[in-house]
Amino acid sequence: MRDLLHSRPFLHNALWPGLVGKGGDAEPFISLDRMLELTASAAVDGIKFDGVDLMLSNPHVDIGACDDALKALSDKIAGYGLVIGSLVAPVWKATGGGSAIGSEEDRRRFLEQVKHACRIGRSLRELGIRRYGVIRIDSATSPEEWAKDPVANTRRLAESFCEACDIAESYGEKLAAEGEICWGGMHSWKHMVQLLELVDRPDTLGFQADMAHTLLFVLGHNAPEHRLLPEGFDWRQDAQLDDALRIVADALRPWTIDLHIAQNDATVKGSGSHDKTGRHCLPLDPNGKLDIVRHAGYWMRDHSGVPIHRFEHICWDGCMFPNSVMTDPATWQSILATMIGVRDAHGWTEAQSQGNAA
Repeated sequence: MRDLLHSRPFLHNALWPGLVGKGGDAEPFISLDRMLELTASAAVDGIKFDGVDLMLSNPHVDIGACDDALKALSDKIAGYGLVIGSLVAPVWKATGGGSAIGSEEDRRRFLEQVKHACRIGRSLRELGIRRYGVIRIDSATSPEEWAKDPVANTRRLAESFCEACDIAESYGEKLAAEGEICWGGMHSWKHMVQLLELVDRPDTLGFQADMAHTLLFVLGHNAPEHRLLPEGFDWRQDAQLDDALRIVADALRPWTIDLHIAQNDATVKGSGSHDKTGRHCLPLDPNGKLDIVRHAGYWMRDHSGVPIHRFEHICWDGCMFPNSVMTDPATWQSILATMIGVRDAHGWTEAQSQGNAA
């Protein structure tokens, strides 16, 4: 076991890759127990994951879970030596929600799912298993639907998010809007900034940066007018890529309250509600376009390069891998090693964290 260079931020694994793209005609879901087992078993030089982030959707967690079920969930995760961080509100139609720019019934269902998620978040905090983290939301609508009336739909989306903020505040929670190119009104870095400024609730609503998705922002998928790299970009031009990523990070970092470490090969995939979404890669994938450790610093340090202590935890996010990859312990060793590298490069000590809070 080696000494830690830094003890903060805490290292989490997202468990929703066991759900996203699984079930139905696809490969079977990977159970919550199996995802917890894989996470807890990973270790690099004696260092392990500190916790997990959860999607509040069956078959992992029922959005309507009662107090007894949440206590059982808390005990289960604590039994693996893990804590809970951020939660994903299942705001999409397929999971009982509705479009944030849709009909009044759509919006009612959207807000009801946010309310359920905030209730669960508060309950888990009261149980002591969750000391930090946010509730993640998105617009639950496509760029195509949003584009039918961009001005009116952005205004309506902001109204829905403002109502969601009211709900979150009543439960003592914070919301993070996920920047991903498949969510209408949030599908480019400029649209994302515009939405956050229009809502203007920085104490309650922030941005969740996922490095795989913010890479696609610079390529302008679903918003070519906002692309920062040219068509046919030569990926050997590291300086040009770095400049583009810095522009996006500088624009969104002031709003960023949750960070996903991820890799991307600059292609898109998906269908349905996740059309043209980011293709997550394993950290050492030879086609990966990000220098994960270096580029994570664009989010974890300010524009002058000084570490910011805004994240209690960072989380690995990688979806739509085959189950054979997901259930291979070597996968999680590689991911954990990358997460440790990010923290070694950009993290801080507990004493520094306490000093910053003071």
